[in-house]
Amino acid sequence: MKYKLLDCVVLIHDLPDFGLRSGDLGTVVEVYEPDGLEVEFVKASGETLAVVTISDKEVRPVEPADIISVRSLTHAA
Repeated sequence: MKYKLLDCVVLIHDLPDFGLRSGDLGTVVEVYEPDGLEVEFVKASGETLAVVTISDKEVRPVEPADIISVRSLTHAA
């Protein structure tokens, strides 16, 4: 799928080095051809948790049946 700037996406697998888990919601902040994305993930407070460069195959679009939830951040500092 082709994503564009500011699309909301859902991570489909854990990225433990960044404290991210499958299901975390992010925003596309840059698109790299042919299949790269830079995605920003933020805490509920609005503070950026991570900006990661990943393949577009590592995320999926937000779907109408999705619901947003909150979890405590636990990762190695």
